[in-house]
Amino acid sequence: MVLAVVLLAGVGAAVVLGRGDGGDAGGGEGVAATTVSGVIGSEKTEFFSDPDVVKALADEGLTVRTQPVGSWAMDDADLAGYDFAFPSSQGPADALRAERDDVGAPLRPFYSPLVVLAHRQAAEVLAANGLATLEGAGRGLLSMSAYLAAVEEGRTWQQLDGAEAHDGLTGTLYISTTDPRTSNSGALYLAAASFVANEGEVVSDDAAVERTAPLLRTLVQVQGTQQSSSDGPFRDFISGIGNPLVLAYESQVASLLIRGDDAGDMVVLYPDTTATSDHTVVPLTDGGQRLGEALANDPELRRLAVRHGFRPQGATAEFTEAVSAHTAFLDEGLGGVRQAPVPTTDVLRTMAERARA
Repeated sequence: MVLAVVLLAGVGAAVVLGRGDGGDAGGGEGVAATTVSGVIGSEKTEFFSDPDVVKALADEGLTVRTQPVGSWAMDDADLAGYDFAFPSSQGPADALRAERDDVGAPLRPFYSPLVVLAHRQAAEVLAANGLATLEGAGRGLLSMSAYLAAVEEGRTWQQLDGAEAHDGLTGTLYISTTDPRTSNSGALYLAAASFVANEGEVVSDDAAVERTAPLLRTLVQVQGTQQSSSDGPFRDFISGIGNPLVLAYESQVASLLIRGDDAGDMVVLYPDTTATSDHTVVPLTDGGQRLGEALANDPELRRLAVRHGFRPQGATAEFTEAVSAHTAFLDEGLGGVRQAPVPTTDVLRTMAERARA
């Protein structure tokens, strides 16, 4: 939590200097120019720094300045002087709105499901042992119930048939995730896992928290120190270092493929029970409201969001067309994937704290 406050303090001067009448925004004809600043989940950093996005926002009369902060750390940060917060799901957005009386209605311009990235050798071993089903060289389904059972049993890679042929597959079987106390992807991972562990019911009371706590603690504590941002584990995986299984946003994978980068030996495993990250703009000023509406409604900004791997709300054709050449890795229809409801903010916070305790 302290990290978020420190980061915000570090950019305070730059934000203040950029505010005022917004005369540098260069808005389109008839559009009032405004400079807005806000905190965002790190997975949206590349989107907002894209020159084409900057231009499209300028055409809407907006110059946007952003600071990456863990989604679940935003409500502990001092947001004075900011125009919007843009966490990666509805939970932290609801927490922000519950603690403030000066926010506008949230807007959810785009979303992304969580996926698990595996190197091909690891994916093949999981499939050979009934923990996954492969649908080609680059895509498959992860059986969450089978995976969670293996974690509860404390299974290692060496106990899986076929792993002995690969030097990198050793040690305890686990998926690398971010810290659920501050990061959205880590928190949503607990939401999906707890839903499966609670026999297909969302965790909603103390009894269910107690039932699922031992498993969630195992999922988290086996990892040791966790990163606070999803960007780090994703880049580590693409670089060929770190754990052979990493939780990521589908948008991170789609963006990489759409821009033509080499996917290497990556296999995208869609958990058969997962949680979706609804990127949610929480307006703190009229400028923040304008930004949320532009992201949700402007055709060019929607197109650019797709280029960065996000699925626009209320449409499927845009995303389907953009990833049509990459269906070896991406499942635009999310076949066989069940969406787990996310617990309330208070319950999810409790689960995260118990998992890291």
